Amino acid sequence: MGEKIGIIAGGGSFPLLFAAEAKKAGREVYAAALNDITSRDIESSSAATAWFRLGNIGGPIDFFKQNGVKRTLIAGSVPHVNVFGGILPDLRGARLLFRLRDKKATSIFSAIADELAADGIEVVSSATLLEHLLVKPGLLAGGKPGSDTLRTAAYGWKAAKALAALDIGLTVVLRDQVVVAAEGIEGTDECIKRAGALTREKGGELTVVKVARPGQDMRFDLPVAGARTLKVMNEAGAATLVLEAGKTLILGMDEFCAAAKETGIAVLGADDNTFKDEPV
Repeated sequence: MGEKIGIIAGGGSFPLLFAAEAKKAGREVYAAALNDITSRDIESSSAATAWFRLGNIGGPIDFFKQNGVKRTLIAGSVPHVNVFGGILPDLRGARLLFRLRDKKATSIFSAIADELAADGIEVVSSATLLEHLLVKPGLLAGGKPGSDTLRTAAYGWKAAKALAALDIGLTVVLRDQVVVAAEGIEGTDECIKRAGALTREKGGELTVVKVARPGQDMRFDLPVAGARTLKVMNEAGAATLVLEAGKTLILGMDEFCAAAKETGIAVLGADDNTFKDEPV
């Protein structure tokens, strides 16, 4: 038998991608899935899947312990609105929520990781077995952005980093060095749609910048991008996407590259040194 590895699976394609890659690599995947959030497709790549309501902390821990899982990761989206109401925590979950200083994503995930560690289960990087999908520095798709776009991207980089440092969001959408929309609780794609709606009558190309948090904890809430985001950008009138290199995962690389080619969107992998010579 291969190494056992667990996953606390949220929504979207991220958990499915990990489970498929882990199975292909000979790992046994044990998935703690969330009712009405996680795709049922997770079961096809898992040695075992157990379903829990959001807020149940003790159940997933017991599931992992019963199956001899010592390492797990947290992957996938959980609508933040659920955190503010509508969840029915178990006793352990209620205690965790009571101890929280705030309900920021990083605070919640850190507390969950501590609970798992208390029972001998290590939370590992969300990029485990997916390191080949991390964004690399440089131009990833499309033509090289012009000087005006690079100046806008440089300003967007600083703005997005400030936003991320406050744990508000990871994405900003700009036109001509003006932030048109900043990501809040709605997520990246909805932020882009909002920017498109605000500028639709005014013309001009939009630039989207998505970064990791300063000191990003690679164990959870890792920035991700996929083909859907490129399609949303195209509909909104955005021509350039900047992603933080080394800390952002491309979900479905083939589909992402095909969407970039189809839409003509330029995709740039960047880090703190990329825009150091750009005036802002």
